[in-house]
Amino acid sequence: MAKSKNAKKVLDSYTVKGTHKIVKAGDCVLMRAQDSDKPPYVAKIEKIESDSRSNVKVRVRWYYRPEESMGGRRQFHGAKELFLSDHYDIQSADTIEGKCIVHTFKNYTKLESVGTDDYFCRFEYKASTGGFTPDRVAVYCKCEMPYNPDDLMVQCEACKDWFHSYCVELSTEQVTNLDKYFCAGCSPDNHKRGNASFKSTHPEAKPESKRRKR
Repeated sequence: MAKSKNAKKVLDSYTVKGTHKIVKAGDCVLMRAQDSDKPPYVAKIEKIESDSRSNVKVRVRWYYRPEESMGGRRQFHGAKELFLSDHYDIQSADTIEGKCIVHTFKNYTKLESVGTDDYFCRFEYKASTGGFTPDRVAVYCKCEMPYNPDDLMVQCEACKDWFHSYCVELSTEQVTNLDKYFCAGCSPDNHKRGNASFKSTHPEAKPESKRRKR
């Protein structure tokens, strides 16, 4: 029996064109945007297939950047934040530029250093409606905003809540030199004091942090 011209073969891996980088199903990749002025798209590979002419296609699930969502980028969105969407597509493997890592939010906050190809995801995004899962997240500070890992924060010694340095009018230098911090609600007289080391700035990684839902 003759083989169908449209017969497809599932591949275990694909070597990115012009490199020695190997990608597999489950990997996150950077894919070339049509507009050269735009950053590469980020996608998760679902399947790799080759047709009878050895053309390799990848089925992907797209990540959206905040500015690509219906609500747009907001203050609490991190510079390396992505949303895992319900938007699937099939693309030529030739558009893959390289691999990247999309961390869980908690793991991202624990990174000692963030590389160019490090991203994080804490929301799933429904492209057709603009809805998010989860639709409620922990909020911090007197501004009651979700945590942005790019922002410097300080924890109150008494209530254990976290505050943006700019919301409590503390400079980076002041925060760095804090021994203990007490928020205005806990001890107004001790609002700014201390001259020693500074605590972690990652509230999402601290189980004792006080959290409110929004």
